[in-house]
Amino acid sequence: LATVCHASSSPAQVIYWNSVLPDTPMPRAISDLITTGPRVNVGVGVGVGVGVGVGGRKHHRGTGVNVRVGRMPFVYRYAATDTQLHDDPNVALFFLEKDLHPGAKMKLHFTNTISGASFLRRRAADSIPFSSTRLREILDRFSVEPNSAEAAAIKQTLRDCEEPAVRGERKTCATSLEAMVEFSTSSLGTSKVKAASTTVSKEGTPAQEYTVAASGVREMGGEELATCHAEPYAYAIFYCHATSTSRGYEVDMVGKDGTTVEAAAVCHTDTTAWNPEHVAFKVLDIKPGSAPVCHFLPQDHVVWSRSG
Repeated sequence: LATVCHASSSPAQVIYWNSVLPDTPMPRAISDLITTGPRVNVGVGVGVGVGVGVGGRKHHRGTGVNVRVGRMPFVYRYAATDTQLHDDPNVALFFLEKDLHPGAKMKLHFTNTISGASFLRRRAADSIPFSSTRLREILDRFSVEPNSAEAAAIKQTLRDCEEPAVRGERKTCATSLEAMVEFSTSSLGTSKVKAASTTVSKEGTPAQEYTVAASGVREMGGEELATCHAEPYAYAIFYCHATSTSRGYEVDMVGKDGTTVEAAAVCHTDTTAWNPEHVAFKVLDIKPGSAPVCHFLPQDHVVWSRSG
């Protein structure tokens, strides 16, 4: 599930990663955000792509971020929305832990939830306002129209990030790679970590039935995990939360068309503090606390665990 990046002639974030996590291969969900390309000025000596798409339709402003406006299903305080239940392909990524075994068949659609936004270095990210109270300033900085879909996405991300954590959970919104690494390693209490993301052998693969391969389910270390979910924004933002009541898995699957997937999955063993109307309970037809709730990660999300 990982891509090894080397420090020679590498961007500063890769050099940082290799110095702090020398034994941890960088997953593709992270390495894909350390890129060069067209950029726009954000007024702090760096640049980012700006723009969003709604419901699969792209609206270009610069070289944009393709986002979905709406509540992220991995924020457990939120109730389900009609859009999530009927239109959101990520809903299909929820499943029950008992159903995760070799030979299991699941209809799934693996996607990137957003695309196009690169990481800022921490110094630059920390110099930019990141608060609902300064929304207008943020929109002005990125030349985003206040009544646009872009503005709605930015506003929702700020709201997600400002929601309090549920009981038994730590959370933050990491505005840089450095912030994500520090949150994950401090939550796990070690720098000896594994970082995994979902990779699909063929891009653009449609929703289809996948079969879990023989010996294709591997548990990640322990029940303490940190999971980071990509959020739509003008630059890379990750909603990260950590809990001691989760299990992580790496799962090998094969689709009907031969597409192979190395999927990262998280199972939550204690859901009693979640909103009873959360989308996972609706999809799985269960009640809070009745059974572990699991979900595969979209391709641009990351799960962290101890490596040993």
